Amino acid sequence: MLKMQFLSAFAAAMLSLAGCGRSGASRTSGAPTFNTDYQAVLLDTGLVYYGRITGLDTDYPVLHDVYYVQQTTDATTKQVSNILIRRGNEWHSPEMTVLNARHIVLVEPVGPNSKVAQLIAADQKKNSK
Repeated sequence: MLKMQFLSAFAAAMLSLAGCGRSGASRTSGAPTFNTDYQAVLLDTGLVYYGRITGLDTDYPVLHDVYYVQQTTDATTKQVSNILIRRGNEWHSPEMTVLNARHIVLVEPVGPNSKVAQLIAADQKKNSK
C-alpha cells in the first residue's frame, strides 16, 4: 500500500514537473495538439507513461517511443531509486502501446528542459551509437 502511495505521489510530482514552463498544448477543436516531443500520460491505475501520443480523439490512443519509471530498491542499503525505462525491451518487444481512452486521467506535455526530457534524450543518444 505504501509503495502504491509513493508511486502515485511520484507520478503526480513528475507530471507537475513535466508541465512546468510553457503550456505545450493547444486546442481549437477536436483532440488537443502538443508542441512538445513527448507527452506524459497518467492512467487511472496510477501508471505514468511518457511517449509520443496520437489518436487522442479516438477510443484507443496510441503511444509511440514509450518510456516509464521503474522503482528499484537496493537490497543492501534499502535505498529506493527510480529509473526511466524504454518500452520495447520486454520479451514481446512492443513497438507501440495502445491505450483505452476511458482509463486516461490526463495528458500533459513533457517540457523540453524537464528531467524526463533530459533522460529520454540521454537514452536516445546512448542507443544511437
